[in-house]
Amino acid sequence: MDNQNVSPLNPLPPVVWILVLPMIAMEIVVSAGEAGLIGGPAAIGWRLEAFQRFAFAPDYLRQMIGARMFPLDGLMRLVTYPLVSLSASTTLFVVVITLALGKFVGEVFRWWALVTLFLAGTVLGALAYTALPGAHMPLSGGYPGVYGLIGGFTFVLFRRQEVMGQSRLRAFRLIGFLLAFRIVFAVGTVLIYGSAAGAGLDWVAELAGFAVGFLLSFLLTPGGWSQWRDRLRGR
Repeated sequence: MDNQNVSPLNPLPPVVWILVLPMIAMEIVVSAGEAGLIGGPAAIGWRLEAFQRFAFAPDYLRQMIGARMFPLDGLMRLVTYPLVSLSASTTLFVVVITLALGKFVGEVFRWWALVTLFLAGTVLGALAYTALPGAHMPLSGGYPGVYGLIGGFTFVLFRRQEVMGQSRLRAFRLIGFLLAFRIVFAVGTVLIYGSAAGAGLDWVAELAGFAVGFLLSFLLTPGGWSQWRDRLRGR
């Protein structure tokens, strides 16, 4: 007898919702303010205010490093910039991709490893972006964190191809396509807006997010740390 209580949709790991709900809540508030539904006339500028408060500014971090002073307002931006996006469509895309990748990656990785992939991609992506001398435009949106999850996704495919005896390069088709698209988009951005402020360089943060996500997966996958420890011991 069929179980009538079985959900037709596979449930998402709760931690995935914990990652995306703050983004959704922020977008609902600022979009409602822009539409005049809440907050009155002043609410039209809520997105800009949120951007100024939460977006990551590479010049700000460089100043902190130079002064050897690290106020909380500056450090927190390494993890808060995914909360605010330049548009509702950007937030929607990030949320949808995070849910899809979180479902797939969450079936292999533990919940804390999934969070680590997202946050490591977010933080290391921002740091890699800051390392570019010509990067001055603020970072916003959750793309570097999403690319961290894409790194985990690629790792899972990488291992599956290895087990099946097939070419492991196939696992990198998704990131190859996305990276090519982002570079073309970045070139278009530079042609339109110029490169004086580092426009079009945010793809570097995304590539760094992918790289750290993929490399961390070797350790974060169940049994991964033990495998590498045994290799280092020469077993």
